[in-house]
Amino acid sequence: MAALDQKSPNVLLQSLCCRITGKSEAEVAHQFQYAVRVVGSNYAPTIERDEFLVSEKIKKELLKQRREGDAALFSELHRKLQTQGVLKHRWSVLYLLLSLCEDPRKPSRVGSYGALFAQALPRDAHSTPFYCTRPGSLPLSYPERLGPGGSQISTSMGTSGISSLGVYSLNGPTPTPQPLLAGHPPQTAGQQLGSRLAWALPNTSALAPTSRAPLGPPPLSTRAPRPRHDGDLTAEVGEAALVRDILYVFQGIDGKFIKMSNTDNCYKIDSKVVLCKSLRDTSSRLAELGWLHNKIRKYTDSRSLDRAFGLVGQSFCASLHQELKEYYRLLAVLHSQLQVEDDQGVNLGVESSLTLRRLLVWTYDPKVRLKTLAALVDFCQGRKGGELASAVHAYGKTGDPQMRALVQHILSLVSHPILNFLYRWIYDGELEDTYHEFFVASDPTVKTDRLWHDKYSLRKSMIPTFITMDQARKVLLIGKSINFLHQVCHDRTSPGKITPASKSTDSPKDAAELLSDLEGAFQGKIDAAYFETSKYLLNVLNQNYLLLEHLQAMRRYLLLGQGDFIRHLMDLLKPELARPATTLYQHNLTGILETAVRATNAQYDNAEILKRLDVRLLEVGCSSYHYYCHGLQIIPLLLSWATAHTITTVFTRECMSHYLRVFNFLWRAKRMEYILTDIWKGQMCNAKLLKSMPELSGVLHQCHILANEMVHFIHQMQYYITFEVLECCWDELWNKVEKAQDLDHIIAAHERFLDSVISRCLLDTNSRSLLNQLRAIFDQIIEFQSAQDSLYRSALEELTLRLQYEERKKQRDSEGEWGVTAEQEAEENRRIQEFQETIPKMRSQLRILTHFYQGIVQQFLVLIMTSPDESLRFLSFRLDFNEHYRARDPRLRASLGTTRGRRPSNI
Repeated sequence: MAALDQKSPNVLLQSLCCRITGKSEAEVAHQFQYAVRVVGSNYAPTIERDEFLVSEKIKKELLKQRREGDAALFSELHRKLQTQGVLKHRWSVLYLLLSLCEDPRKPSRVGSYGALFAQALPRDAHSTPFYCTRPGSLPLSYPERLGPGGSQISTSMGTSGISSLGVYSLNGPTPTPQPLLAGHPPQTAGQQLGSRLAWALPNTSALAPTSRAPLGPPPLSTRAPRPRHDGDLTAEVGEAALVRDILYVFQGIDGKFIKMSNTDNCYKIDSKVVLCKSLRDTSSRLAELGWLHNKIRKYTDSRSLDRAFGLVGQSFCASLHQELKEYYRLLAVLHSQLQVEDDQGVNLGVESSLTLRRLLVWTYDPKVRLKTLAALVDFCQGRKGGELASAVHAYGKTGDPQMRALVQHILSLVSHPILNFLYRWIYDGELEDTYHEFFVASDPTVKTDRLWHDKYSLRKSMIPTFITMDQARKVLLIGKSINFLHQVCHDRTSPGKITPASKSTDSPKDAAELLSDLEGAFQGKIDAAYFETSKYLLNVLNQNYLLLEHLQAMRRYLLLGQGDFIRHLMDLLKPELARPATTLYQHNLTGILETAVRATNAQYDNAEILKRLDVRLLEVGCSSYHYYCHGLQIIPLLLSWATAHTITTVFTRECMSHYLRVFNFLWRAKRMEYILTDIWKGQMCNAKLLKSMPELSGVLHQCHILANEMVHFIHQMQYYITFEVLECCWDELWNKVEKAQDLDHIIAAHERFLDSVISRCLLDTNSRSLLNQLRAIFDQIIEFQSAQDSLYRSALEELTLRLQYEERKKQRDSEGEWGVTAEQEAEENRRIQEFQETIPKMRSQLRILTHFYQGIVQQFLVLIMTSPDESLRFLSFRLDFNEHYRARDPRLRASLGTTRGRRPSNI
């Protein structure tokens, strides 16, 4: 370890400092620190990287020293080196050799090349080589930083007088995302980032530096053209010293006289410095650039290392780096000019010299540009992903064309990752959003059966403002359809065959071109992918999984649309209806169901459809049993539908629960119709038999009247449910399904269909009172059936006994005997008397039934008269066609117009 430490760079560098100065290690501490900064800085030569130019300069140096032989030998060796190709960086080696041959007592090469720039600069320049713009009304001004809201900027970025802020690149001090800076986009006419200096430089500007010139201590010079009082702060400071300090401040480095004040959060001139008011004010105005630079640099340094900031945030930092790079190029030119003036002894007052006023003119446009960037940094604080892109886009809504061009350039870089996310999603169905920047979110915990409904959703906060909500919804549907095809439908067709992928945004320039035509090319790409993908998905569902056939089967079987099948099934189940529910078995009911299918037109349906039709028994005592079978003496039977795994996306559990509720309601209504049919058949069959019993005529007449009222009520309800509810809603659903453009349209239309059926069949929570009245009417029908059956049993038994008595009389008469004895006749009269005494009880029971029934119907009519549904109000007129109930209750005498939209009151 000791041997290794002796060879470390720090130890070797310290030894080199000791050897050069001839001092001990303790005495060279200052020089050692300075050397460390120099080695760690991002120095770059300020001349053109031209191998031929450097080799010619080496030859000239050898010729000046009268070493013609060495110059010829150098030319031959250089030629051989070029042909062999052993070294990749020959220019660097030659430049090193040229630098080593220079006399350290002479002015530095950097200063000599800086003189070329000084000659190239126009003498009466009134514009800056930095990007030209005009000031606008910005929310950020330098005096505002003196308030309590200003952010504190540390001065730890460097106070040694040497800048370590080189040109930003992949190897710069602040890392930036590799994909975003690996290749810069082609430059447009308005934003040629690498050639803005050409505005102020003639052809000799080919020698302009491509990076910041090293701003270390000035090289030794034999001339001192500018009077300086650096050692005494109490003496009046000259403008030349202030210019040098200002150049340091431009980079965020404290100068000798101008330093950062952490308390006031601004650059201030030392109070001990004696300075006239005009120079002090001008220096303060120029120092604002340093504060703006620090603000932007602090943001980029803190965010560039934050991985959670995401690709969009890194792109934003990269765009800020590009702008700072242009700013550093300006500083390199200014510093080179300053060094040339120092080397050549140019005094203040010379037309080409650097002054504070000249700097004020040159930095006016860069100051406006940095103000825009700093304000944008403030506005984007705490944002990431699509929200950050929205903030940049919103800041570009300005009337200043130059500022708008700047923001548009930044937006093209920021939106590049978002558009890459978008194209991978709509063309491949892939979502690799590690830092949750994209506006489509995925929940990996959701299973495939809920993929369409729950797995993918929109992050509304991450939708960029240049993308509309309709476009975002289509983008979500496209990728969701691709994943649904692959994971649920198991369709292995490649996404490229479904939707041919168009050219994606390979560079920020492509993103900028696309953003400039959001309503044209961008909208066209999304629409094309949306229509093609949705069309392919619907074709797969209809052809491979029979989606439309399943929808029609629901209408025929669960909504009782297949009349012959439902009627035959109810006939076959008639013996089962009289049995206790505990004695029913699943296999018996399944056999009855299969018999009903084979005996009706249902047998011609698709086998894939028929095998999903089943019978389900509800357990006695469960809540579902009481919900479906409350108040009715029927078996707890439900037709169930086993949907395929794929189409459960449309027929969800909630939808199937709605179907079963509607089926139960329709089944009970159909059952009531079946019961009333049996009642009518009993009346027709027994009418002639009971003619011989005139005492029953009044009771039978009451039965006929009540049965007719019930038949009228049930027929009108059946007509309303079948034609005004089911048929109308089904026709509306089918029209929407045929016009549907995507699966979401079908799901939404299907859900609206079920909601409408549930609401208009009085099964929703708002119609609970109406449903209770209807159930009570159904209960009265069943009680009436029981009462009539009891009446007919008693009457038929009595009729049988009377016929038997008459038959015995005739038989005895034929035998020549007396027909009956007095005792038999008395017993017969007593039995008839007892039967006739039960007739008033039967009449009273029927009267009570009629009273209760009519009271419930009257209450039902009052409720539907005040219903907001117009079809229900028309139903009330058909139920009370002869105004029987209207005459009994004044609440029913209101006209249709006065009851429209009125809510039911407490009755």
